Amino acid sequence: MLKIHQLFFLNVLGLFVAALAIASLISFFTLKSMIIEDGKVQLLRGIELLEVPVSETGNFDRLAAQTAKKTGYRVTIIAEDGTVIAESDTDKKTMENHLNRIEVMHSMSASYGMTVRYSETLKTDFIYIAKKITTHKHQTLYLRLAMSLKNVMDHFYALWIKFFAAFAILTIIALAIAYNISKKARYDIVQITRYLDEISAKNYRAVLKPEYFREFLQISIMLKNLVKKLHNRDKQKRKHTAKLRLINKQQNDILSAISHEFKNPIAAIMGYAETLHDDPEIDPKIREKFLDKIITNTHRVTLMLDRLALSVKLENNDLSIKPSAFDIGEVCAEIVSLLQAKYPDRKIVYNGISKTVFADKTMIELVITNLIDNALKYSEEEVTLSLTQTAISVNDKGIGIAPAELDKITSKFYRVQKNRWDNSMGLGLSIVSYILKLHDTILNIDSTLGIGSTFSFPLENFVEKSKKPSK
Repeated sequence: MLKIHQLFFLNVLGLFVAALAIASLISFFTLKSMIIEDGKVQLLRGIELLEVPVSETGNFDRLAAQTAKKTGYRVTIIAEDGTVIAESDTDKKTMENHLNRIEVMHSMSASYGMTVRYSETLKTDFIYIAKKITTHKHQTLYLRLAMSLKNVMDHFYALWIKFFAAFAILTIIALAIAYNISKKARYDIVQITRYLDEISAKNYRAVLKPEYFREFLQISIMLKNLVKKLHNRDKQKRKHTAKLRLINKQQNDILSAISHEFKNPIAAIMGYAETLHDDPEIDPKIREKFLDKIITNTHRVTLMLDRLALSVKLENNDLSIKPSAFDIGEVCAEIVSLLQAKYPDRKIVYNGISKTVFADKTMIELVITNLIDNALKYSEEEVTLSLTQTAISVNDKGIGIAPAELDKITSKFYRVQKNRWDNSMGLGLSIVSYILKLHDTILNIDSTLGIGSTFSFPLENFVEKSKKPSK
């Protein structure tokens, strides 16, 4: 494959050679046409001048020789039967009958006959003009004058040498200009190549400034736009890769959490079931105890599956709230009573009022239950549930939450203490956050390490839409 400067040189050289050849052909045929036309006029004048001398003379050879010497024309006098009776340039005895010559044949029916052809006798092209004349002795003759076209080629060669010299000078100048242009083009191309190398090395701040050609400037603008897109795509790719890594990590965390949480109850179920299977005559009291353990662990697995399914549905917006009016104070008191029975060794305090709200009762029950259940898991002291006109809050005196973990606490499968599971997959606060979001409110967390935490959510949006105050 040729380089750009080689292409420049070859194209320029080819262009000038082609121009020289075309100019040569045009000049040759133009010059020849002009000489033939001019020769025709001169030969006709010569014939007119020779008509009288030919008709009166008795010595045709002498007349032909003298005329040829004075004019430079070839003079031929032909008898009516085609016999050459006088010839200025060659021996007439060796010449053939000329009655079939084109110019002679044309002159028989016209005022004169003309042709241009190659003379085998003199080995050159001639212009032939013939005219039929009658002497004073009533003898019919054909007077033919001929002009050699050898001068045409001589003139052409002289002109062609001048053309060649001029074209050679122009070619040298053009090649010098082409070399300069190709040098500038190569410079701009090198700039673009270096720029592309920088981009391939992901140096998106590389600078590209072509100096000579507008086309390269347009290319550089397009390349810069492309680089911007590549840079943005690279950033998006990195973000997407980071997101995929995070998703993979989350998936691994999910699998780890599910595996860990399901392992203990399932292992207990299998252990008790195998014991009952292997010992059919086991003590009835022990059998009943083992069956209670199996049922309890089955409920635990069912509860974890239900929570996981609910979390997925809430996250995918597959659930919608079904609001109704109810007394949230009664709901709080009932939840505290049920959880107190579930955890008889713990103290749950309720401080509240009677307040009617408009919300999904089942979901709000789940929110309050999860908040109290979460407080009981991460504290050893009493847990307090409070209901005011503006908010519901759950306070504990547990381990507290570090500030760096506050933003993560509501994430799925997240626990404050990584190596403490407490029969939980870390879905409680995640579910709470989703449900409150469906009710156009948020979960507020206020916590101090070693002192305790308070989880609360406002009740200002727990009213029918038609009764909400306009903003």
